[in-house]
Amino acid sequence: MASVREIKRRIKSVKNIAQVTRAMQMVAASKMRRAQEQALASRPYAAKAWEILLHLSSQYGAVDLLHPLLRQREQVNHVAIIMVTSDKGLAGAYNGNMIRKVSRFMRQNNVEDASLITVGRKGRDFMVRYGRKVVAEFTDLPAQPTLLDSLPIARIALDGFLTGEFDEVYLAYTDFINTLTQEPVVRMLLPIKPGNIESKVMSEYLGQETTMVKADYIYEPNAETLLDTLLPRFTELQIYQALVEAFASEHSARMVAMRNATENAKELIGDLTLSYNKARQEAITKEMLDIAGGAEALAQA
Repeated sequence: MASVREIKRRIKSVKNIAQVTRAMQMVAASKMRRAQEQALASRPYAAKAWEILLHLSSQYGAVDLLHPLLRQREQVNHVAIIMVTSDKGLAGAYNGNMIRKVSRFMRQNNVEDASLITVGRKGRDFMVRYGRKVVAEFTDLPAQPTLLDSLPIARIALDGFLTGEFDEVYLAYTDFINTLTQEPVVRMLLPIKPGNIESKVMSEYLGQETTMVKADYIYEPNAETLLDTLLPRFTELQIYQALVEAFASEHSARMVAMRNATENAKELIGDLTLSYNKARQEAITKEMLDIAGGAEALAQA
């Protein structure tokens, strides 16, 4: 058994760690609330944009004026993946789940040579360490990203797809379902497939109303002009929505991880305190036996 001094030192160390994890839990909870509000606030706009896009693409003659962002390539040779992870750790399995999801997707679809556009240090470091092709990286994004923060990411994806550098572009991020549940997803970003909602959160939020064309509308000046404006903006919106969903998921995962760490520290302190009391009791018993033995020796002398 460890000495009383060593156990006391360990108890003090664990208490200090518990204070740090408790503070980190409170900070993550505050950030999570703001990120959650931001993610929920942007969903109505994404819903309306999706509805308009669905109506436009379903108009009579829309097939004849296929926009480049809607056109599927006959042969897919080059794939790009936008992967969103965090800059910092201590977020439980958040980054690990995302990295495993993307690695499994690349392996199952035989696109291990895919070009990666990484958002966050954790994903970038992993992919660089294992020799993946990272063509762009974005780090140190603000805690509450704006649409302007997502524009450089969208520009790389759009330019690469329009110039033929990428035949398909996928978006990998973590869907924020609730505080305890976050789901990593990999879904197609380009070419855009109207009516195909791969995000579980958005499909549940939008419901069936935005996935059904109820009537034909007359658009001014025409559907083609609107598609030229709307499709790039919709791509930017999807990337922005992925960022705010991922940030809300990150802060939720970190809050839960720090709460679990604090609870584990409290349990460990309890176990160490019990060991400390046993060690003290043993030391006191030994001292009493020594005193009794000494007194007996003096009496016999």
